[in-house]
Amino acid sequence: MKESEVLLEVKNLKTHFNTINGVVPSVEDVSFYINKGEKVAIVGESGSGKSVTSLSIMRLLSETGKIIDGSIHFCGRNLIELSEKDMRKIRGNEIAMVFQEPLSSLNPVMTVGKQIMESILLHQKTRKQNAKQQVIDLLNKVGIPRPEKVFSSYPHLLSGGMRQRVMIAMALSCQPKLIIADEPTTALDVTIQAQILSILKELSEQEEVAILLITHDLGVVAEVADRVIVMYAGQVVEQAEIFSIFDYPKHPYTKALLNSTPKLDFSQTELLSIEGTVPSPMEIPTGCRFYDRCDFSSEICKQSPELKEITDGHQVRCWLVEEAIDNRI
Repeated sequence: MKESEVLLEVKNLKTHFNTINGVVPSVEDVSFYINKGEKVAIVGESGSGKSVTSLSIMRLLSETGKIIDGSIHFCGRNLIELSEKDMRKIRGNEIAMVFQEPLSSLNPVMTVGKQIMESILLHQKTRKQNAKQQVIDLLNKVGIPRPEKVFSSYPHLLSGGMRQRVMIAMALSCQPKLIIADEPTTALDVTIQAQILSILKELSEQEEVAILLITHDLGVVAEVADRVIVMYAGQVVEQAEIFSIFDYPKHPYTKALLNSTPKLDFSQTELLSIEGTVPSPMEIPTGCRFYDRCDFSSEICKQSPELKEITDGHQVRCWLVEEAIDNRI
């Protein structure tokens, strides 16, 4: 990892929430980086801490949420230390976000064109007529037919796939360095999912925009990502380049996720599931957090493993992998 290439670096991030039952840890000791123009995916089941990690980066946590430790460096600045005024300059301008359900993110009483224009006029010094043309060009770039007509349309008149394209166009409107896409295809059918993913991938390569993709679907990851970060119960349990994760997964949880993903080569005779559920943040077990659901757990797993690098760029949080390395040495 060359320091000059790093766009975002998250180190030892801890995010907790204050509830009526006390302080609840949601994200614990999460570290990763994203290089300029790189496509990175965070994968895990619901409750693994993926979305809280992305909201921590954007500093969009609810009033009960708080980053209690760690750092989030973006272009050399620690976002945690910035004032809210400075963060507003970064949101949408340098880091943009595409949410899961665009209908809840778009203003229902304002045309989509005006909403994207608003973002351009807020962050860039340009005239309204120039901003309008920029919006039409953006709508065309994300594959929206008849962009002039869609410019004057209200969100509820568009399909789910079209609304998501509008959100991507809005994210691109100020030429950000990083786009965070939080489950951007979950509510869409398979054909539209593929189109949205193709748009994100092409735009990343053409515009040299880095993408942080949040998803529970490893099939989605295979289409887009250069590297994968696997999260479980608020921790990173494995991270590596895409081919290493798919060809040589090391953590039992990563292997279980892959085994529960349908394959198209007919090599799979049975679609497996992972027994049990992700533990509640209020009931995090001691030791390895995957212990109760792991087919390979042993006595040592009752102690907490650390995230360790086993090969160049491939990190795993698992006692079994550490034992295998020790035996090989």
